[in-house]
Amino acid sequence: MSEEQLVSGLPVSIPRAAGQGISTRIKGLLKYLGPAFIVSVAYMDPGNIGTNISGGSRFAYNLVWVILWSNLMAIFVQTLSAKLGIATGVNLPDHCGHIFSRATNWFLWSTATVAAMATDLAEFLGGVLGFHLLLKIPLAWSALITAIAIYAICYLEKYGQKFVERIITAMVAVIGLVYVLELFLAKPDWGQVAYHLAVPTLTPDSVLVAVGMLGATVMPHVIYLHSYLVQPRRNGCIEDCRHHFKMAKYDIFIAMNIAFIVNAAMVVVSAAVFNANGYAVDSIEGAFSTLKPLMGEFASLAFGLALLSSGLSSATVGTMAGQVILSGFVGLEIPLGIRRLLTMLPGVAILMLGVNPIAALVISQVMLSFALPAAIIPLMIITNRKDLMGEFKNRRLTNVAGWVIVSIILSMNAVLLYLTFNGQA
Repeated sequence: MSEEQLVSGLPVSIPRAAGQGISTRIKGLLKYLGPAFIVSVAYMDPGNIGTNISGGSRFAYNLVWVILWSNLMAIFVQTLSAKLGIATGVNLPDHCGHIFSRATNWFLWSTATVAAMATDLAEFLGGVLGFHLLLKIPLAWSALITAIAIYAICYLEKYGQKFVERIITAMVAVIGLVYVLELFLAKPDWGQVAYHLAVPTLTPDSVLVAVGMLGATVMPHVIYLHSYLVQPRRNGCIEDCRHHFKMAKYDIFIAMNIAFIVNAAMVVVSAAVFNANGYAVDSIEGAFSTLKPLMGEFASLAFGLALLSSGLSSATVGTMAGQVILSGFVGLEIPLGIRRLLTMLPGVAILMLGVNPIAALVISQVMLSFALPAAIIPLMIITNRKDLMGEFKNRRLTNVAGWVIVSIILSMNAVLLYLTFNGQA
């Protein structure tokens, strides 16, 4: 395995046995596809929709590069997380619980729990607004229906991980098809899209949204989760682990780039439809209602469907991540139903207090950005231990890339704090 493969997360080739047909190789690949598709839902959740709408409508195509850079970071960290689970058969929170001090683990657990609550806030609000906009149901009733739907989706986990993977993949397909379709209906300026993908542009007033987009794209809770999801396909022998890791990189590459296309499409559509027509959309309801006169009723209904699919599907991922987080760091066991109730309370409070949902979504994603280092730093430390990882231990270039990513995240957060306290963000 080359250093470049490990850093980029890109596999070079699908292993081929002598005389092996294309259909056999495809079946061999499909056997390993799934964990990254569960993870990818977190990269297309309502938090992404909120921050991407805000970014595109206010700053046109200027922040498309944030999606590209964030996606590269996501591929890297999810590859490391998958590698940890494949090489050791133990998930990241459990490793932390065995390696770090009790005080450190309580800090990591607290940070991860706050991140999970911020994630659930986005999921819950997305489901509520989806039902409200699509079916014209009052917000209070939409909140109740969303809570019931979330519990129902979580219940489906009893049928096994692969069953959940199929459901989530179907919802990912719905979200992807909606935004690819709207991308072509919007007729964006592709020259500007290409320019801003290649040339970073950042102004003081766009830092908050940019950090929110980063927090919405590189998600801390699925960094913990991925190391758990790969384990059912693991049998423990070294040759199988090598093959498994190669297949996992295909899984990550495909799923994460679908997420990149969807996220980029969100920003581009928002820029082409809202910004180009002089609308600085500051609410999801505003985006829904504004799409209708600008692009037709079908476009607004498709947006609502994508929002609903995003909210309900990401709720499942949040639950799975919450279970891994709660049981790993400090061995704390909280009944699942109580955890779901507690994590939905912030969303209910947001609605009851009349806070702008899209503003709440952006702030929740900024919180996730601040929680990112608490997930990535332990991941870097543990995957660099020879006694745990064996031949899968990080190489020098991997470590350099990982610490550069941590530095970028910390730097953006520091800039955001500075601008906030100086009244510029």
